Amino acid sequence: MNAIINRYFTSHHLPLHRLVAAALLLLITIVLYSPRATAEEKPMNILFIMSDDHAATAIGSYRSRLAGIDPTPTIDQLAAQGTLFENAFATNSVCTPSRASILTGQYSHINGARNLGAKLEAARQHLPLELKKAGYDTAVIGKWHISSEPAAFDHYEVLHSQGHYTDPIFNVKGSKTSRSTEGWPNNTQQFKGHSTDVITDRSLKWLRERDQSKPFMLLHHFKAPHGPFENAARYNNYLADVDIPEPETLWNDGNWGSIATRGEDDSLRGLIGSSVSRRSHRSVGRGIVDKTLQGDAYTHASYQAYLKRYLRCVKGIDDNIKRLLDYLDQSGQAKNTIVIYTSDQGMMLGEHDFHDKRWMYEESMRMPLIIYHPQWSKQNKKPSRSRLVVDNTDYAPTLLALAGVSETPEYMQGSDFSAALRSEKPSANHQAVYYRYWMHMKHHSVPAHFGIRTEQYKLIFFYGQPESNSPEKIAKAAGKKVELAPLFASTPVAWEFYDMTSDPHETTNLYGDPKYGPIIANLKRQLQQMRTDIGENDSENFPHIQAAINAHWND
Repeated sequence: MNAIINRYFTSHHLPLHRLVAAALLLLITIVLYSPRATAEEKPMNILFIMSDDHAATAIGSYRSRLAGIDPTPTIDQLAAQGTLFENAFATNSVCTPSRASILTGQYSHINGARNLGAKLEAARQHLPLELKKAGYDTAVIGKWHISSEPAAFDHYEVLHSQGHYTDPIFNVKGSKTSRSTEGWPNNTQQFKGHSTDVITDRSLKWLRERDQSKPFMLLHHFKAPHGPFENAARYNNYLADVDIPEPETLWNDGNWGSIATRGEDDSLRGLIGSSVSRRSHRSVGRGIVDKTLQGDAYTHASYQAYLKRYLRCVKGIDDNIKRLLDYLDQSGQAKNTIVIYTSDQGMMLGEHDFHDKRWMYEESMRMPLIIYHPQWSKQNKKPSRSRLVVDNTDYAPTLLALAGVSETPEYMQGSDFSAALRSEKPSANHQAVYYRYWMHMKHHSVPAHFGIRTEQYKLIFFYGQPESNSPEKIAKAAGKKVELAPLFASTPVAWEFYDMTSDPHETTNLYGDPKYGPIIANLKRQLQQMRTDIGENDSENFPHIQAAINAHWND
């Protein structure tokens, strides 16, 4: 730069006042066009939008069987402008554990949120704490679903417990009530309307009134489309005359599953998992379809009712995201705000005759993830789709990097993948995801399991043991009499292996196929190493689980 200036002045024989003016003009040009002065170098706002149980299958841009219905035009437009991640996964497909991993960058056994109802004290709410250090104004509005107060945030308005769809009650930071005991969890306020609308109303209010001198990070968390589904009345007729496409595996399981998920000769099909059909006591159609229907007629009616209620909630989400994006445009903040859309996990929408989540099966563990960075998109640096394998422990490190934090804190186990948004290769190795579901046979009767997911393969180990091996505790947790506890104390142990390239819908369990023997052996080595690397030690904390692992590792 000095050489350029010297050449300019020595090659132009100008009067002193002309030289001074030229120098000032050159200085202004350098400042304006220096890379360090571009908008990209300014702290970017972060709008992190998360729904609850929104399967990627139910987003048009993920090109599933539901793409033709497309209840998500706004999300699809965001995907078209940003980057859609095809291989983003939850490490534990349950609301509280997934949210804790996003906030901490840690696996469930490290942050302590293995199950529903877990706590995460303010000192461990690492994402807002780190962003506040970086000068950000932080807020979480909507569903929280963690027992501890979100006290690390500058502002919060979070649904009370699971939250209601209609006229929801919020815990509001700084709110005063008439109760004798003030503060969390008694700092409640009730708002009129449907929760999806109300959450957006509250976020827009905060965005308008916040400290405009700081960049912001807003976690905007919808309750929808968590069941039992209750859409706003204006969507009652949406899809009323549409026949929703059904997954093939609702009707034909092929060679999917194992004795762990089906039992010998399908003896456990009535017990394992919540169904769309009548096979289980937790059929999604009970109470909402004609109870006189039988067989396939019942299954079809149950599926149609399930999906329409679900998709009406999804449509409400999409419309409210548009309200948020419109505000950013109108307020002039769109050019400086990174927008992220995701869900805390996926959802089984009839695949293998399941509803709910919890499973390591694809529709459950896959998280929709779309990231729009206005600067990189404008400069055409971003890929429209990425097949990079990431998980929700990577979210916090990536958000910190996007906010300009140069290094991921050592206590975070995930890694920054923001380079992928610029079509560059992340420095960390994003080759595989570790998954573990702990809540053996609770709620939706899903056996405990863990496994590894690479871009091409998936290996699942159903170890079939609860965290506690006390019959009394097992019975209490399962809501059963003690004499029934053995049914919930253990289920059959088995492995399942799927080639996700040739069999993306997991119709054929190839475990035991000699052709895949070397691949499976290698995946087992990777799985064992991952468990060691992340510090998961069942020998110390759950010896009865480790005994089951040891007994069946080489089956």
